[in-house]
Amino acid sequence: MFLVTGATGGIGRRVVRLLRQQEKSVRAFVRLTSRYSELEHRGADIFIGDLHREKDIEKATQGVQYIISTHGSGSDSLSIDYRANIELIDQAKAHGVEHFVFISVLGSERGYEDALVFKAKREVERYLVNSGLNYTILRPSGLASNLLPLAEQFRETGLYLLIGDPKNRSSIVSTDDLARIVVDAVTFAEARNQILPVGGPEILQREDIPRIFGRIFNKEPIVINPPVLVIDGLRSAIGLFNPQTQTALGTYRTLLSNEFFCTKDEITKLEKIFGFQLETLESFLRRYLAV
Repeated sequence: MFLVTGATGGIGRRVVRLLRQQEKSVRAFVRLTSRYSELEHRGADIFIGDLHREKDIEKATQGVQYIISTHGSGSDSLSIDYRANIELIDQAKAHGVEHFVFISVLGSERGYEDALVFKAKREVERYLVNSGLNYTILRPSGLASNLLPLAEQFRETGLYLLIGDPKNRSSIVSTDDLARIVVDAVTFAEARNQILPVGGPEILQREDIPRIFGRIFNKEPIVINPPVLVIDGLRSAIGLFNPQTQTALGTYRTLLSNEFFCTKDEITKLEKIFGFQLETLESFLRRYLAV
């Protein structure tokens, strides 16, 4: 039995699909307010719970062999990105879980003080490595699925908002490829007790993304390129009445201000371990946008 947290998210939903296609038993940890009918239809065991509650985590981990933590926090990094994962690891040890797969973030080890998500992920990584469990820690760069809403907006308007340095590099990973790596990490010996950066096969500059959109939709992109300073102004204003959102914008600013890409050697190693060629961003977008 696999336990998948964040099962209705972009990564988790794909992981559950793949596991069910392989006829594996899956327990999908979901919130009552989330849309989980597809997962139920695919034969997943639906566990309705709250990752803020230790008792829910304890119940969800009973009788499972593998835990796959894909959940994200939104703006509650301390409780969800940190405490919930620590409790999952503790319960994994208590119940003799065979393998724990943790989705971290590329750059978690860099010590970004303004990005609480990065700090939380890094501390969970350390805790998992020292737990005595078999683990695989995956550090993905940007997810291709996150660009689908922007692509749809571009389809309608031809506009693309690019905040910050357009030359900053990234290696955006196909979310389908990431899900496949997550599932295979449990059984591939080369992935056991490894921390693996995960990116796409290309190192792209941020200004390449509207160009890719332009090729897909046969439109000349209109790029609006304000500086990162606009985020600083927004954070200051929001911080007066919503400190939690102000904290979340710190992570957003970190993502906009820095480069997040895998080296060619890292991608070659990843493809060698998992035995398939990673998909380009343009290929992923064309599949999902039916263009």
